[in-house]
Amino acid sequence: MTSLTVATINLRNHANRWRDRRHLLVGELLDAQPDLISLQEIWFPMRQGEWLRNQLNARLATRGEVPYTLALKRKAHPVLGSLEGIGVLSRLPLVSQDAISLGYGGRVALRIAVELENGRMLDFIAVHLHHLSYDREARLEQVMSLVSWLSGPGRAPFRVVAGDFNEVPAGPAIKYMKQTFISAFEAARGSEPLATYPTALVKPTDDWTGCIDYIFLSSGMIARSARIFCNKPAPDDSTLYPSDHVGIVATLQVSA
Repeated sequence: MTSLTVATINLRNHANRWRDRRHLLVGELLDAQPDLISLQEIWFPMRQGEWLRNQLNARLATRGEVPYTLALKRKAHPVLGSLEGIGVLSRLPLVSQDAISLGYGGRVALRIAVELENGRMLDFIAVHLHHLSYDREARLEQVMSLVSWLSGPGRAPFRVVAGDFNEVPAGPAIKYMKQTFISAFEAARGSEPLATYPTALVKPTDDWTGCIDYIFLSSGMIARSARIFCNKPAPDDSTLYPSDHVGIVATLQVSA
C-alpha cells in the first residue's frame, strides 16, 4: 500500500490580521507536512498562494526535503475572479489540472492529477461551496454537479475531495457526498469534528459553531488517522489564529 497525508485549510484571504497570523499558518503546515493541501479563499492581488508556497519551500530546502508545486484557479466571475480563488499545494508529481464552474458567485472546483509512489494516479480536488447558510439547495446542486464531473471519463482510480463545503454533516450536500465518498475524519475517528468554524480570530455575529470542512475519499482508500490542525493561537495572543477556520489533516493508505 502507498501512504500519503492530505489536508485542507481556508486561508480567510487577506482579512483579519493576515500579516500577523501568516507565520502561524506556515508553522502548522510545516509541522503537518501534508503531501497535498487544499486551499480556499486565496487572495490573488497579493499573490497569497505564491507567498505561502515560497515560505514553505524555503524552509523545506534547508531540510533537503521535497518542495511544493502550486496549482491555482480563480473564481469564474468577471469581478470576483480577479480577487479570489482556490488552489492546491502538492509535493507529488503533478501530471495535469482542470476545473469546473459551480456557479453562485463563480464558485469552482480545481482538480489536479498526481502520480503516487507506486505509479498509480490520484485525483485531488479542492472545493469551496456557496456560503449562505440557509441556501442548502444551492450546495446540493453544486455537489451533484461535482460528483457527476468526477465520475466522468478520464478519472483517476483514486480520488480525494477536500475543502470548505459550508455545510454541516446533517445537510443535504454532505449526505449526497457520502453516497459516493467516505469522510476521512469520520472513518478514522467515528464522527465528524464538533466544529471547524469559527476560531477566536473573528468575532461571531451569533453563537453558532459547526463542522463545515471535510476530506472525502473514494473507494480503495483507507483513512488511518485524522485530526484538526491550525487550531493553536499565538503564544502571546489568544485571539490570533492561523485562520477563522481550523483545518483537517488525514493520513491515508491507497491499495495497490
